[in-house]
Amino acid sequence: MAEIKEYDSDVEIKWCPGCGNFGILAAMKDALAALGISPEKILIISGIGQAAKTPHYLKCNLFHALHGRALPLATGAKIANHELTIMVNSGDGDCYGEGGNHFMHAIRRNIDITVLVHNNKVYGLTKGQASPTSDEGMTTKMQSDGVISETFNPLSVALALGAGFVARSFSGRAEHLSKIIREGIKHKGFSLIDILQPCVSFNNVNTFDWYRKRMYDLFEEGYIPDDFNKAMELSGMWGDKIPIGIMYRKEKPSYTDKIKRLKENTLISGKYLPEKVQSVIESL
Repeated sequence: MAEIKEYDSDVEIKWCPGCGNFGILAAMKDALAALGISPEKILIISGIGQAAKTPHYLKCNLFHALHGRALPLATGAKIANHELTIMVNSGDGDCYGEGGNHFMHAIRRNIDITVLVHNNKVYGLTKGQASPTSDEGMTTKMQSDGVISETFNPLSVALALGAGFVARSFSGRAEHLSKIIREGIKHKGFSLIDILQPCVSFNNVNTFDWYRKRMYDLFEEGYIPDDFNKAMELSGMWGDKIPIGIMYRKEKPSYTDKIKRLKENTLISGKYLPEKVQSVIESL
């Protein structure tokens, strides 16, 4: 086990005081330390938004991408060096809105990455507009008469698309979240962790207290996450009872497992032969 301080960054944190993102950052450090993964072996990729600032506050390799474009970059990075531990930090708008198409295909390919979605149910960086996960009827500065679109359910969608690891946690329970992150990283394939993350500035409905009164822990109930139909049922539960924990887990070959060239070594370890590249160019 490594020490948590090994992952500390000297970058000043720019989140609002009380933001749910602080709990996610703490849980990430705790999980990485528990797994003993050294900072140079970690790559964290993010898009745009408050969640996307997270990699800057950790000592690791990082890539800050365009809005909604973290997943294709993570896919390319994993193909280039499948020995890296790759995580994606994204918000509900960044991943499920702008990045919805990439979300679908990353699951379909079963890329071996762990995706942490900071789900605060609003666009927290741009003053609190409704996001894909905002509850129907929720009022915002932009949706003054209430959200009229149906709420996007990322867990049900991920399950329907064949994701092998689907989980939900809460930023107000860092120990629980750390455990989920550890299990997500160890899972061989695409891991989705949807994290309920209160926005203290723009979401006055889904607060820390609101979640604590409703959530129940699947770990504590002894739930075994191997039943697809039960997982689909749990993924649809919202309101008076909100389950947190691993809803479904099933391993299958990841995308890079299917590439014969990568069984020998990483792509980046191969020799660059410019004459062969030139030969291909000339043949086109």
